[in-house]
Amino acid sequence: MSTPKNGLVPQTDFDEIAALITAARLRAVQAVNTSMIDLYWRVGQTISRKIEQAQWGDGVVVQLAELLARTQPGLRGFTRSNLFRMRKFYETYRDDPIVAPLVRLLPAASEMDGDGAP
Repeated sequence: MSTPKNGLVPQTDFDEIAALITAARLRAVQAVNTSMIDLYWRVGQTISRKIEQAQWGDGVVVQLAELLARTQPGLRGFTRSNLFRMRKFYETYRDDPIVAPLVRLLPAASEMDGDGAP
């Protein structure tokens, strides 16, 4: 390999490594998004099941949101309204012939048994 007169390697020589980094970052973002969708589905499923089985009422979801805020400092996105949105997400799409099977294909979902329990 010959070095240019100024001692610097042309930037184009680094393009392959830069592309590897970009691709890895994209895969990481996609993995996080997949995990978050799975988490929201499972949280919504659990809340829905507990309410349907009369184990919980709406007030328990408020308690859950307060507990999460108190015990998980810095955790964002698990407010009362967002927990109810997760429940709505699950209830809206659980019987959808396209969405429900796709969610079941998510990595964490495949570790659950038929009723959604790990």
